[in-house]
Amino acid sequence: MALFPFCKTPAGPVRVTRIHLVLYCLLLSLIIYFLNGRKAAVSVESPHPIFHALGMDRTDMPVIKATAPQTPLETPWGVPLVWGDTQKSAWRRSKFAQQEIRIGLLALVVGTYAQYVQRFLSSAEIHFLPGQMVTYYILTDNPRTLDPPIELGPERQLKVVPVAELPGWERLARRRMVLLADVIKHQISSEVEYIFCADIDQEFVAPVGEEILGDLVATLHPELYGMPRNAFPYEIEEASSACVEEDEGDYYYTSELYGGLVSEMYSLARACSLLILQDQANGVVARGLEESYLNRYMIDNRPTCVLSPEYSWWNSALAPDVRVHRLVSLGRKCEAFDKQKENQCKM
Repeated sequence: MALFPFCKTPAGPVRVTRIHLVLYCLLLSLIIYFLNGRKAAVSVESPHPIFHALGMDRTDMPVIKATAPQTPLETPWGVPLVWGDTQKSAWRRSKFAQQEIRIGLLALVVGTYAQYVQRFLSSAEIHFLPGQMVTYYILTDNPRTLDPPIELGPERQLKVVPVAELPGWERLARRRMVLLADVIKHQISSEVEYIFCADIDQEFVAPVGEEILGDLVATLHPELYGMPRNAFPYEIEEASSACVEEDEGDYYYTSELYGGLVSEMYSLARACSLLILQDQANGVVARGLEESYLNRYMIDNRPTCVLSPEYSWWNSALAPDVRVHRLVSLGRKCEAFDKQKENQCKM
């Protein structure tokens, strides 16, 4: 009697058929294994002919790994979140580069901020929308601070707009939106199609191209990008027109760079200036001054293009690791040093 009766095979032709079947399966397995091994060997040892044409052997071939993007390239409401070196930004640059676009760059220069004018304009000449028609609008209480005049490239011009003296930071912050609305209405609207408003105490250190263009453009605050919503310094005083409820807000935006179509920027500046004047009449001062009103407006009117912290940067322990810095704050950089180094930084 067999020790394992269930393994017993019948005699005759059936037994031969089962042995053949086992052999066929074994042979098929060997063939598949051999073919897979051969395919792997070919893929490793026989690179694409382009590498031979470039004189590269297998050891010269770069190892390319797919990596997750540093940040989402789109906002939750489906508009571009711009990082300058992405393929999407390259596409946006090529799209706008074929068009003749008139662009304005506006900065307010009062009091001691005149020391930053030359560096701001010189760096913009190198990095800000090269090849495009750009008009610099300098709103200043002392036009002599622009002497000696900076040499501008082709398709570039500088226009000085005199404004009344605005001593004190708080007064300046309360008046800037009013000044912006006024100059857009009476001058800028007939001269350019896009206008960007920037703090003068900044320097362009890397290319800023057509990827920044959009109907309404905001820039992520470098210290608050990636922070949870409850860390955003929105205005919380209910008496303020800039008040933001707990369930509102997607990002926190900096007031150091924002812009867009002239019509959109006029609507923004006019709306914010009216809210500021209303609060001023009621004796209310928002915690972030004009930045609080800018963020309130951007909640009610979501931007069509959001710039990453590359476009507004300063050294801070709170800021995330951003590989490329394009527009750097000199004023905030100086604040990080002691008084002696601060004076050196401003020179």
